[in-house]
Amino acid sequence: MPPIQPGGERAAGPPPDVVCMQAEPSPAQQAQHAGLAPFLRDRYPAVKAQHPGEGRRKWRLRAADAFWALPPDAKTASLSAGAADADEDAEFVCDDDPLDAASTDAPGLGILVRTDFSNDQAWHAFRSRLQEGEAEFAPARAPAGDAMEEDAAGSASGNTPAPTADDDAMNADDDDDEEDEGPPAIFSVIDPSPADRPRWTGLSNLAALRLLNDVDVRRAPRPDPGAKRIRPPNRLVDHDGWQEVYAGKTVWIYDARSNADQCVRLVGQQSGPYGTATADSWRARVSHVCELQVNLATGAMTIDFGGLDRWDYEERVRNMEEAMRPAN
Repeated sequence: MPPIQPGGERAAGPPPDVVCMQAEPSPAQQAQHAGLAPFLRDRYPAVKAQHPGEGRRKWRLRAADAFWALPPDAKTASLSAGAADADEDAEFVCDDDPLDAASTDAPGLGILVRTDFSNDQAWHAFRSRLQEGEAEFAPARAPAGDAMEEDAAGSASGNTPAPTADDDAMNADDDDDEEDEGPPAIFSVIDPSPADRPRWTGLSNLAALRLLNDVDVRRAPRPDPGAKRIRPPNRLVDHDGWQEVYAGKTVWIYDARSNADQCVRLVGQQSGPYGTATADSWRARVSHVCELQVNLATGAMTIDFGGLDRWDYEERVRNMEEAMRPAN
């Protein structure tokens, strides 16, 4: 499969012919993932010292740039030393990042980023429909009749004391809290203030991943029998047999097209079949995104288009060109 050929029709929802429901990881997800950790153990402290104050994600990106500059054999050797060691407490995992509050530490399963600010009316309509979708996944509250039956049973057994004025006040406060909480969020929404909007306007898929996820590497998927590896190599597809990938919450992007089609870009953290790329995206309608996010987060769904290349071609080209530029 050619690496950046345009795919078929764009998908706006989750029809069964393009969404694969499965409990087990797909073959692409089972590809060997050595991980960047062995290289980061050696390089990350020096990068951190050279660029104080930037934060974990930028430091990891700078270290990754150094990895991609290595010769092929050196890449493999740098990831084989101590690869089995645990790194949960390593500084390249535990250091703070300026955007942790909006990503890792924020409530929700996914992150939805607004990158176009030209139509507030369309944005508010989208947000309203998104909140309706989130409400559908809110846990059902116990029917009032069940609570009344429990109270009656307790009174009959003589175990329930008569309510006091303080009890009534506490119950009223609890009811108010329940009303204020609303349904649990499926998405953490980033809607930048006017002062911050230049940073987010027109953001590419890759730029969003680099801001909100942590960079890593894995073995690139294998080409189909008889197929050639891409030329020139690109880290988002295949560079000396390795591929740049990202870890963190799923990223969704509201862009200029969203004002008209009420869809968002669902951004992939790694590629699908060989020739597709990390940061590939496709457009999903707001009416489907909550269901998609929940199923993706639980592992009940992967999106593979039946092995076809139906991701957005223009966005792929943009990402691959951007990947060739070093971290600033």
